[in-house]
Amino acid sequence: MTAAPVEKADVPVPTGHDMPRAVTALVFVRDRGIFVLWGLIIVAFSFWCAPYFATLDNALLIANAAALTAIFAAGVGFGVMTGVLDLSLPGTAAFAACVAGWLITNGQPIWLALVAGLACGVLVGLVNGLIALRGFNPIIVTIGTLSALSGLAAVIAGGYTFPGLTGLTFMGTDRYLGVPAPVYIVGLLFLVGTVFLTRTRDGIRLMAVGGNAEAVRRSGIHSDRYKVLGFVISGLCAALGGLVTAAITTEATPEASPSIIFNALTAVALAGVALTGGRGSLPRVLVGALILATIANGLTIRGIQPYWATVTTGVLLLASLLLERVVQTSVSNRLMASANLSVHKKQV
Repeated sequence: MTAAPVEKADVPVPTGHDMPRAVTALVFVRDRGIFVLWGLIIVAFSFWCAPYFATLDNALLIANAAALTAIFAAGVGFGVMTGVLDLSLPGTAAFAACVAGWLITNGQPIWLALVAGLACGVLVGLVNGLIALRGFNPIIVTIGTLSALSGLAAVIAGGYTFPGLTGLTFMGTDRYLGVPAPVYIVGLLFLVGTVFLTRTRDGIRLMAVGGNAEAVRRSGIHSDRYKVLGFVISGLCAALGGLVTAAITTEATPEASPSIIFNALTAVALAGVALTGGRGSLPRVLVGALILATIANGLTIRGIQPYWATVTTGVLLLASLLLERVVQTSVSNRLMASANLSVHKKQV
């Protein structure tokens, strides 16, 4: 005697209504978690460092301290989002600053020195991009460029520095409406960069090339052109950072500080920018730089040695990488489970 067939309607099917919510929550943590983290750090230091931390003057100090890191982090971010990692930023900054310093010292107008410095960044980015297109590893290429540029900067400066660049204070130590000049520069840079990446055709294509250059190429878009553009923008940001550094210190030095690339990479990693390219957000990169400055500021107010700020940021960096991996894996698994559930529902 055969058993009666079971109607399809009698088969229990899991609803899975929580899947979209779970995925949405994970994506929020990935894309907006850094803003929450910065808010928590501010609240913690406001109590721990009261009454000196939560003041307008201290907020301006933090913003000014984060400015240089933010400029270089923008350069790293543009490169990474395009799918390349430009390690030549310290050398580009030193080279651009020394070129501008040499011109100013030899009686050339300030505007010409600044244009020449920025043009150096564009030229370096163009060279890096064209060499990388020949099939060379971009990391090796930019390390070689870093060494060459450091040497060229020393040659231009004769092994010394260009002191007394007081004509650059308008973009360094001067304040406008009580706000330091570098803060305005950073605000304009990130505003223009964000609009470019999110509202223009070239910016969107730039991100697409970072995500999957081959797919972009097959769609008829000249992907190599956008790879070079990523290098050029990165070099331009590095040159701007070098000029702002010279404006703050009123001297141009040929020394290519390795801390520049370390801090910039840390800010980019904290921002959750995918090092594989194709995904990222400049506002998050800016918050990453602000987090580094906030931690250093708070620890300084408490009288804690500066090296603990480096330890803290290193731990945050490792934690952010771990969180990125966990969130990405969880999102992928839940989306796959949701897709399988939908197929199961159709079959039942």
